[in-house]
Amino acid sequence: MTAISPLIVEGLSFRYRSRELPAIQDINLSIEPAQIVLLAGASGCGKTTLIRCINGLIPRSYKGDVSGRVWLQGQEVKDLSLARISQLVGTVLQDPERQILGSVVMNEVAFGLENLGWERAAIRQAVDETLARLNISHLRDRQTHSLSGGEKQKVALAGVLAMRPNILVLDEPLASLDPASAQEALDLVRTLADEGMTVLMVEHRVEDVLRIQPERVLFMQDGRIRFDGRPEVMQKNVDYHEVKLPAAMILAAARADAPPSEINPLPAAAQDAPLAPLVQFKDVTFGYESGLEVLHGVDLQINRGDVIAVLGPNGAGKTTLIKHAIGLLKPTSGQVLVNGRDTHQLSVAEIASTLGYVFQSPSHMLFAPTVREELAFGPTNLKHSPQVIGEEVSQAVEIVNLVGFEETPPLSMSFGQQKRVSIAAILAMRSRILVMDEPTAGQDYKNYMAFMNSILQLPTFEAILFITHDIDLAVIYANRVWMVNQGQVVADGVPQEVLRDQERLRTNRLVPTSLLQANLDYFPMTQKFYSAEGLAHRIPAGD
Repeated sequence: MTAISPLIVEGLSFRYRSRELPAIQDINLSIEPAQIVLLAGASGCGKTTLIRCINGLIPRSYKGDVSGRVWLQGQEVKDLSLARISQLVGTVLQDPERQILGSVVMNEVAFGLENLGWERAAIRQAVDETLARLNISHLRDRQTHSLSGGEKQKVALAGVLAMRPNILVLDEPLASLDPASAQEALDLVRTLADEGMTVLMVEHRVEDVLRIQPERVLFMQDGRIRFDGRPEVMQKNVDYHEVKLPAAMILAAARADAPPSEINPLPAAAQDAPLAPLVQFKDVTFGYESGLEVLHGVDLQINRGDVIAVLGPNGAGKTTLIKHAIGLLKPTSGQVLVNGRDTHQLSVAEIASTLGYVFQSPSHMLFAPTVREELAFGPTNLKHSPQVIGEEVSQAVEIVNLVGFEETPPLSMSFGQQKRVSIAAILAMRSRILVMDEPTAGQDYKNYMAFMNSILQLPTFEAILFITHDIDLAVIYANRVWMVNQGQVVADGVPQEVLRDQERLRTNRLVPTSLLQANLDYFPMTQKFYSAEGLAHRIPAGD
């Protein structure tokens, strides 16, 4: 080794103790200063394992067979302490729940600097400067448990940036951020790189990252780097089924393929049944603390056949709203009715037979020793028969593309795989309404399209709600959009109307995507919103 680069990986392979096959194989990589390198690929392809080798968690925290070398600033990782590695490499994890330790934001951001022995005055200055740089100074004295998922993600990033590492490793940093916050975070990453920092970013939201012009794109598949090059030549070398590319790239590529199959969503809702709302919110207000309202006078209803996308900024009250529907929270005033009954008179278990809820963070749900036991837990508590439970578990595993992982411990899996396990656990319960909080976080394009297509066609669900920052998910699947901001529903209607208003999007920190714009442009011709693959076969080839 002659030239010293911030990060060099030589012949790196690793197999987890609990797995038969290597997670990564023969990785060779050299990254220069002031570069942004985007690392893309399907969930489970080895991206997170590579990061764990770079930041020293392999082999210290994750055991297995490792070969090859990783060099940081000319020093081999295996020869460095974790404390020294943390000064060279700052890592922001996919799930901020696993990273945040402090009870107050200020203490959390200061934690790493305190461990490095900084003086108190210098720590305070660094904390304030970092919070200001991320536009979250207003969170300084907040309790971390009260933050939204997106706010926690920003705090986790602040804790890493405050330590001023040479290399910044970001594992799905945009997963919990609203679109405007994601743009701000990416602009900051570009600035940091321009100032000399080396950035390695794992991200499924490829279109967002391409806007800040990363110097390189790596595409991983089956534990190997299959493409390493400039973004402008990525289209010919990356499978658009696995990595969601900008709409124009998918339109060009998808025309050569067969058109996607039409789906008939929510077949259960097409059957004759009473027309009463499944869930009603009647003038609902709520506050976690006395005198501080989070929800203000919400009037809504969920009807049979609804596929509802819930959009809005971080901290807008989206998850708080949905937790009222499933009985985890009760209104301060007003009523929430499930099947006509007030949730104050219903237990969470009683509501679970009607509404199944997938938490934003898998760590809030997963506990069983195997995937099979995890998925059987809910149906067992609902008193389903053993034969039916076996069928429910098998179907759920197939829908989320985890066949072969039935005996795997869920907590040993990647974040994206854990997310799919948590979704499968609710699918197996076969509730009438499926509620998902950020279902596509940590998911590659192929997986999330496949499981969303399958979920919508299941014979059990009469309505589906999903909280998301992925506007394209609303474009492709929703027939109704709730836009939530400052504890109120500021818009409720069909996607074509709610998402057409550019000023409304901007006010609610939403950013139009290339797929939304393409669908709006061609809507006079199509009269419906489609995925990029579907749109490719419904517009003239020359367009």
